[in-house]
Amino acid sequence: MLKIRNLDAGYGKLRVLKNISLHVDAGEIVTMIGANGAGKTTLLSTIIGLVHPSTGSIEFMNRDCAPLASRHIIAAGCVLVPEGRQVFAPMSVEENLILGGYVLQKKEGKAAVYRELKHQYDLFPVLRERRNQLAGTLSGGEQQMLAMGRALMSRPRLVMMDEPSTGLAPLVVRDIFKVIVRLREEGNTVLLVEQNAKAALSIADRGYVLETGRIIVQGPADDLLANQDVQRAYLGREKIE
Repeated sequence: MLKIRNLDAGYGKLRVLKNISLHVDAGEIVTMIGANGAGKTTLLSTIIGLVHPSTGSIEFMNRDCAPLASRHIIAAGCVLVPEGRQVFAPMSVEENLILGGYVLQKKEGKAAVYRELKHQYDLFPVLRERRNQLAGTLSGGEQQMLAMGRALMSRPRLVMMDEPSTGLAPLVVRDIFKVIVRLREEGNTVLLVEQNAKAALSIADRGYVLETGRIIVQGPADDLLANQDVQRAYLGREKIE
């Protein structure tokens, strides 16, 4: 579904990503872990078209998307749930969700948007309860659910998530990760960027470790959980009990 080869990208003369190659197959949860400043957000921003690569290729659904604007990449079925939620605070929950369905409305009409809205309310019942509430007054966990629901309103093929657990209580994080697993069960594909390495690897099929803009380790999630170097650097202890 997603194939990246020999990708370099950054900001001006600052080279952040260095010779990145990875792939995400349909139906997988693939996680990218790494410390702050490793380049994880830059990678997602490059895939979605907010940062333009200097070299390398990005293929989504067998189509070269490196030269495309973000709106075309989203229309092709790749969406990003950004770090920090970035909901539209002065708008209601339902208005935020409907705004996320603009691609679907162009393709299938307004009725399809309202069908998808019902599905998002089934996936996130708290959003149904808060549908008339201003998004800026929601809790952090509710805003994260809203950001996810808004992205899913376009019925994407690939959902990219940037640090969905940041700043959330452990019980809320557990609920967020349950939703991510359910997305895969419903046929979605997920590329998950997370600092909570243990939680991310526990639900992922495969993972990549990014360090100073380079992939240093990759493999099945279980192998990364058992890797002592990964444990020491990202899991907080040498052995997982």
